[in-house]
Amino acid sequence: MTGPDRAGDLCARNVTVRYGRRTVLQDLSLGPLPAGRVSALLGPNGSGKSTLLRALAGLERTDAQVRLGATDLSRLRPAARARHCVYLPQALPPPVHLQVLESVIAARRAGPHAGGWQDDEVTESLEILARLGVDQLALRYMDALSGGQRQLVGLAQALVRRPDVLLLDEPLSALDLHHQFSVMDMVRQETRTRGMVTVVVLHDLNIALQQADYAVMLSDGKIQGAGPPIQVVTAPVLRQVYGVRARIEHCSRGRPHVVVDGVE
Repeated sequence: MTGPDRAGDLCARNVTVRYGRRTVLQDLSLGPLPAGRVSALLGPNGSGKSTLLRALAGLERTDAQVRLGATDLSRLRPAARARHCVYLPQALPPPVHLQVLESVIAARRAGPHAGGWQDDEVTESLEILARLGVDQLALRYMDALSGGQRQLVGLAQALVRRPDVLLLDEPLSALDLHHQFSVMDMVRQETRTRGMVTVVVLHDLNIALQQADYAVMLSDGKIQGAGPPIQVVTAPVLRQVYGVRARIEHCSRGRPHVVVDGVE
């Protein structure tokens, strides 16, 4: 996408994050992650995916340089950086006794363009909920929702802020099969329409192969591969990173998928 709202590609340099004596990420460089495209962070448990996502959001202590186009995000104060980047954690905050529609409107007012939106805030918020298939929950209270419903509302709260960078940590983990694919379809569409940089942590490699435009494979805090998913998710990489014997097959429609034959 090359429209006027496109902020630019996302790059990170020299990302080092330590928890006490344990180094999770060491001098890692990432990108450019393209605007208008969905980039997937892949890798086994403990590989550093969530930590890297939080570092991009400015939520981890690091001296890394993170740039969005010409903007040096790492030099911005947290409030200013949050206007560019929206981070949705896997573990959502405890639910409050607030209606779903109210919670989305509140998130909308926290966005960078909130000053000119008040006249349409209800319509905008309901449209986002409808595109996620949860508009029927608008008048329900957040503390009465299931985990999957809360995850969908959290995504609505993130999208309604119209960020330049959307950072999603396992947004599909509590969703059924239908919602996994419908959410990814919507995220792809919103990413292209708005020219966002979207980075999503995924465990399902088949969803990454089918839905992501770009992939980054992490293992032990290091990047093992980056590029188009079909070039990153390969049998040798799966053996090295996950310790499995696997093949990349193509279905009757030509779509790639991972077939695991066994473990090493």
